[in-house]
This record gives sequence, structure tokens and C-alpha cells, in this order.
Amino acid sequence: METLNSAFGGLIKKALVQFKTAPLITGNNVYQKADTRILPFVEEIVQTLILPESGIGGMDRLREILDRAREGKSCLLLLEHYSNLDLPCFRYLLTQEVDRGQELADALVAIAGIKLSEENPGVAALTSAYTRIVIYPSRSLKSLHGTDLDKKRLELLRAIAINRAAMKALNEVKRQGKLILVFPSGTRYRLWEPNSKRGVREIDSYIKSFDYMCMVAVNGECLHVREGDMTDDSVSRDIVRFSAGPVIPCAAFRATALAGAGEDEDRKQRTADAIMAQLEELHLAAESGRQELLQKMQLCA
Repeated sequence: METLNSAFGGLIKKALVQFKTAPLITGNNVYQKADTRILPFVEEIVQTLILPESGIGGMDRLREILDRAREGKSCLLLLEHYSNLDLPCFRYLLTQEVDRGQELADALVAIAGIKLSEENPGVAALTSAYTRIVIYPSRSLKSLHGTDLDKKRLELLRAIAINRAAMKALNEVKRQGKLILVFPSGTRYRLWEPNSKRGVREIDSYIKSFDYMCMVAVNGECLHVREGDMTDDSVSRDIVRFSAGPVIPCAAFRATALAGAGEDEDRKQRTADAIMAQLEELHLAAESGRQELLQKMQLCA
């Protein structure tokens, strides 16, 4: 079984030479612009792993939401999350689309958890290839359980400062023609942990503060989650397909999701669950077509 490090360690080292040192994330640097020197290394990994039948369905919907963003509307792309190559694959496949694909790719601003920027220098280097706003996720705060109380208090204060700065940065860029890419599950799906596919409550705040949204299913996986960091994940070649759903007004979606909610029901979680349910529908509808492509490949091999 090859891992990202064993298969692409040379490329990661080259990226590290360009990247040098990962900055500590503070409230002053949560908005991280893409380091274009690193992008070719990540795209070489993507090109090696994705099979030729990979691509994006629903480009007309993605162009529609980009038009909304260019008009000054705040727009969300809500993607399923299976691996840390989801964003690199999505961006690369966008650039292969003739009709405004590069424009769409350049408009992406991802919401990224702090671990990607600090846990491992190699992971931080690869992550730096993409424009992102760094947040301190609630899941990361929960992992502080059992930490020395003074250290926990300082880290909590740091998390608050980072998230406040992230929301400020988000409010500044979301009406500048950008597409804010968010993974509503907040983490990669792990088969042995079903709750990892459940939407996080925080996604409701995004829906409340944005004008339009578009959900994107992810089918196919080239990087498989294992214990450890991203470089320990195993790699395989696969057909990777992204499928964009319709462009939806956020207020209308949220109103529908909350219709009939009980007085004591967790309304934020209800919104998150509704998002994940629709993403699952998109995913299942797209998977049959992907399986047909895989079968054709096997017959031709």
C-alpha cells in the first residue's frame, strides 16, 4: 500500500524547498493567498492519480453561481469531503473546462481548518497552493480535553481570536466576486466513523449570512484516510467526478429546512442535516454513472 509520502515524497520535498517555513496562524494572517509556486507540485500529484474519465458535471450551474458572485452576491459552494485532495482535484478539473473553467478555479476561496496549516510541514506546504481562510474548528477545540488548564485557556483564547478574524476576512471577500468553498461535514468522511459524514452546526451560520448556495457531490477517491496526517493517507488511481446541484437562494433553503421544526429542536443541526441529505442524493445519483465508466474501463483493459 503506497502512501502520499511514499509515492510523492520527492514532490513534497520540492514543495517544502519553496515553502520553507509554515507561519503560526494568528488573528493577523487567517487569510492566506495561494502560493502559485506550490500549485504545480500538487497538480502533478492530481494528474498522476485521477483517471481520464474524471470531470465535472453541472458546469452550467457553476457558471450561474459565478455570475451571481460577479454581480456582488455572496455565494457558497458546499462540497462533500472524502479526502484532502478534494479541493486540489476540483480546482484542477475546473481548469480543464474550456468555458470559464479557469475563471471559476481562480474565484475559489476555501474555508480550511487550522490543522492543515500547522500539523505537518509537508501538508502545510501543499495546502499553501490554495487561497483559503483559516478557522479553528469546534472539533479541534474538543480535542483539547485533558490538556493542562493554563494551556487550554491560552489555546481557547487563540481559537477565539482566529475565528473572529476569519469571520471578518470572510465578510470582506464574500462580495468580491469570490466563491466561498466550505465542507459542511467539517471533516473528511471515515467509513469507521459514521458521524464524520454528519454536517456541523456551524454551517447554519454560513447559510444565514450568504445569498446563494450550490451543493457539489464528490464521487471517487484517490487519497484514502488513514491514521496519522495527510502524508500517511494511502493513494490509488480512480475516476473522480464532481456533480454540481442547482443554485439555491440560501434564505429559501433554510426556511424549507426549518419548516416544521419543533420548539426544542436544534435548528442549526436541522439545517446541517438537510444539507448533508441533499448532498447524499446528489452523490448517489452520480455514482451509478461513475460505476458505468469504471466498468467500461475494465472491459477495455
